[in-house]
Amino acid sequence: MTHLLPRGGNVGLAAVGLRGPVVVTLTWQPAPGLDADLSAFLTTGAGKVRSDADFVFYNQPDGAGGAVRHLGKSTRGAVTVDRVRIDPDRLPADVEKVVIGASLDGPGTFGGLAGVGVEVAADEQAPAAVRCEVTAGQETALVFAEVYRRGGEWKVRAVGQGYTNGLAGLATDVGVDVDEEPAPVPAAAATPASPPVSPPASPPAGPPISMEKRRLVDLEKKLATSAPQLLSLVKTAGVSLEKRGLGEHTARVALVLDISGSMAGLYRSGAVQRLAERVLALGLRFDDDGVVDVFLFGKQVHQPETGLRLDGHQEFISAVTKKHRLEFDTRYGAAMSAVRQHYFGSSQDRRAPLSDRVPVYVMFLTDGAPSDKAVATAQIRSASYEPVFWQFMGIGSPRQFTFLQRLDDLEGRFTDNADFFAVDEKDLMGRTPISDDELFDRLMTEYPDWLRRARAQGLLAG
Repeated sequence: MTHLLPRGGNVGLAAVGLRGPVVVTLTWQPAPGLDADLSAFLTTGAGKVRSDADFVFYNQPDGAGGAVRHLGKSTRGAVTVDRVRIDPDRLPADVEKVVIGASLDGPGTFGGLAGVGVEVAADEQAPAAVRCEVTAGQETALVFAEVYRRGGEWKVRAVGQGYTNGLAGLATDVGVDVDEEPAPVPAAAATPASPPVSPPASPPAGPPISMEKRRLVDLEKKLATSAPQLLSLVKTAGVSLEKRGLGEHTARVALVLDISGSMAGLYRSGAVQRLAERVLALGLRFDDDGVVDVFLFGKQVHQPETGLRLDGHQEFISAVTKKHRLEFDTRYGAAMSAVRQHYFGSSQDRRAPLSDRVPVYVMFLTDGAPSDKAVATAQIRSASYEPVFWQFMGIGSPRQFTFLQRLDDLEGRFTDNADFFAVDEKDLMGRTPISDDELFDRLMTEYPDWLRRARAQGLLAG
């Protein structure tokens, strides 16, 4: 039974059977030229975010180390839905509230959308345990609900607070810094009695610098002083991306590493660390939070909390392999399931497209065949309905990887969502290793074409 909350009403999550992570879903019926974008703000008891990192939305999908995760937009029948997953038990002690809001993408107001409401459920497939209906008017941004802590209990409240100045008004209200565009300077009135005076010639203004371009410039400045050895890799990755029209492309990046026992020599030699640094360079170009999510798999799947980032990257592989010892099994399917669960909130069978604005690029490294081939095949087929691309890389002879070659060419997928190539250990660590630019070119062989198909087939919005 769904608990209907009136505006201002609240209910404990446990009271409606929700005792773990919850998925909050915004619903509306689409209208021509009008769309909405869900966002979440992690605030303290004072009602303010601790930093801009507490603003979770489609281009910054994680907050508090994944305790709050934007799951993306999709359709449910005739209704559009946008979702965020919240794990209250993982929220830091100083986060008292997760504010759920949305703003419009396109001219108009929320009054122009029908069926606007917010639901709370145990997961994406579960029926709504709570629903809040919203009656809107001239608002261009709304706070729909809050998931908040009260006396050791987590509750949800229906809010319905509106703003007529869009996302900027909502975000500023909770303490997020918003860069406002400067107001245009009004032109001086002409004076008929005086002849016009030609102003001094000035050089033509250059094209405006995009926010992504500015981020990349700032990144290179930072690397020049803090990690010069990575600067060359980042620039080389940039050249490969520019050649494919992806110079300012944004994606979430994951590194999936085989920790089966046969990989021991590759870890000891530094081959895995060397590859990880190249994936980090790609992640720094692609992913504007500067973090590559890492998954380790053998018999089990492990996800280091911090991920691979600029700070501590040179010791990252040795640190995670000390904590997670090599295991004696190789389960691709389990690893792929964990990746899908992490980014899309579910690893279940999927047969309908799931749309998001930001794709996921997965670098998957292994040295052998899996023990769960049927599971891996089912996972790659279901993942073909999601905005995720799988780049498989085998270390060894191509003859060792007939299964990965089958996955690369697998029939029955919604779209071709994978690529595979093999390298020898000497290609990474030998006297004449594969060059950085060649490696980046291999990593980008099929991804640009997948992006075009994903947009055409509705997996990527915007």
